[in-house]
Amino acid sequence: MVRRRVPLVTLTLIAVGLVVGGLWWWAVLRLLLVPGDSGPVEGAVAAGGWGLSLLPVHVAASSRPVRLTRAWRHRRSGAGSGPS
Repeated sequence: MVRRRVPLVTLTLIAVGLVVGGLWWWAVLRLLLVPGDSGPVEGAVAAGGWGLSLLPVHVAASSRPVRLTRAWRHRRSGAGSGPS
């Protein structure tokens, strides 16, 4: 059997992710099951977690590298053709 050492940073990030995920589920279930006793903290945690869940869909790395053309560099340098 091959044993591989997992870096401490990786284990820490996994543990933090599990704790944050557990807190989010606690807040959502509390809002659903006892809405009268839930406060603004549970609502903020649930809404924040939902907002973060959209992030990977809208902010994804491109599969191809971005090429900087000469025209783009010229426009960005402020040396454009002037007003049309």
